[in-house]
Amino acid sequence: MSSTNAASITFVAHDATLLSQATIHLHPADNIVIAKTSLQANTRLIATGPDLVVRQTIPSGHKLAIASIAPGEVVRRYGQIIGFATRSIESGDHVHSHNLSVGNFDREYAFAVEAKPIELVPEQERRTFRGYRRATGRVGTRNFIALISTVNCSAHVTRAIAQHFTPDRLAPYPHVEGVIALTHPYGCSAQVDGADHRQLQRVLAGMALHPNVGAYVLIGLGCEVNQIADLVSVIASRAAATQSPAQSNEIASSAYGLLATTSAMLAIQDLGGTRKTIEAGIQAVEELLPQVNAIQRTPQLISELMIGMECGGSDSWSGVTANPLVGLVGDEIVRQGGSIVVSETTEIYGAEHLLTRRAINEEVGRKLIDQVKWWEDFTQRLGTEIDNNPSPGNKAGGLTTIYEKALGAIAKGGSTPLTGVYAYAEPITTRGFTFMDSPGNDPASVTGEVASGCNLVLFTTGRGSVFGFKPAPSIKIATNTPMFERMSEDMDFNAGRILDGETMQDLAQELLELVIAVASGEPSKSEALGIGEAEFAPWHLGETL
Repeated sequence: MSSTNAASITFVAHDATLLSQATIHLHPADNIVIAKTSLQANTRLIATGPDLVVRQTIPSGHKLAIASIAPGEVVRRYGQIIGFATRSIESGDHVHSHNLSVGNFDREYAFAVEAKPIELVPEQERRTFRGYRRATGRVGTRNFIALISTVNCSAHVTRAIAQHFTPDRLAPYPHVEGVIALTHPYGCSAQVDGADHRQLQRVLAGMALHPNVGAYVLIGLGCEVNQIADLVSVIASRAAATQSPAQSNEIASSAYGLLATTSAMLAIQDLGGTRKTIEAGIQAVEELLPQVNAIQRTPQLISELMIGMECGGSDSWSGVTANPLVGLVGDEIVRQGGSIVVSETTEIYGAEHLLTRRAINEEVGRKLIDQVKWWEDFTQRLGTEIDNNPSPGNKAGGLTTIYEKALGAIAKGGSTPLTGVYAYAEPITTRGFTFMDSPGNDPASVTGEVASGCNLVLFTTGRGSVFGFKPAPSIKIATNTPMFERMSEDMDFNAGRILDGETMQDLAQELLELVIAVASGEPSKSEALGIGEAEFAPWHLGETL
């Protein structure tokens, strides 16, 4: 899917001025090309075959037919099916929602046929960053104290405690990068020990034990479904399950012991109300600050990085520039012994068969297919369709169908074998390229990735997302130069330079250097703007009872 191997078509405008590289032909089997700039009607394209006349205005990033396509015939991009013509399409026509739609087609779910062995970089030759090594052996890219509300009823108190710790109050603790409030609208009016309750517990436990969190405080109301005592047990079990047998008993005991004190486990009803709980929470954080500040950055191998790969506000260039670029960086992280995580199951729909071919075995591949089938059933029960994605903004950027969007989205996963498939917010224990089940909603997806263990996020965007996330820094990669320049205060990296002639390989090396710098403490653009707490959004599965 790399644009570096794409053929180009030059064209002559109305005034006969020669303009080069106006479109990109991504694969020889494609019956469409992508406009690199807006093409006016009646523009004549000069190609290797007969000249092509643009029949309607084609916005930048949109598709132009280069052959006649009959109703029901497949339309291909990246050499893959992105949909079926709903009416006759002539050479030179704009191809979009008015004449292209999804349809059923058989996917060949071959397993492991393209899983190629990885030659890992020897440990003594691996790159390093400056991170926080925890007692558990895991390494963080940030050092936060997290205040975690067990239920929406404690959200205000949780935020009030965090707001007390202004930069001035934290100044004596230079190694503490903030006190953050992780609040949400859930935690009650659900089935006790039901799927939704268990999933929320997975998320909160994952945040409590996250390598970017130096200490945490749980804050509840007292009468909620999501009881603090039950969550403590989940945290202890998860801590034990994700460590070596030699560490597990010690870690489980310390996790439970920390929460057995009033200073780290606050229930509003027990403490006498809002004001008293805020006071108790402030005191608890003040007691934790010296402990967390004592941990400092030290050189760590980048094999300790687990990077969440996310795309939001996508456009037609996402699968041509930013996503393949992120995939190349991901390949290098994997070669260096690290891990990358792709999620958003609804946004790989129609391209999942390309991932099963890279699965290390049939079991891993079938886990992915099972997740896709679950979503087919889930959306049918809800009376909706997976193809409701792409969003209006995605379509304005040139993406027409979920199949087209999915083919671009999976490019974030690079080319290495798929080593594991995980449930939402489940601890990720295999290294390499893995997949985590989630919806396509960006905050919900990244919340799950970070709860699973990701300590940094690479976030690609074509329309201009202003996303950030705490406690894991988010690096935003623009797919095109005009948007990058328009939103330079929010964008960390411009992958649109690929369309301007720079090589994917050179930019991948540059982006890797930025990843190492941000992992070592350099603020991302979203961090500099203070973005990241409101984006904590656990995926809610069920009805409110």
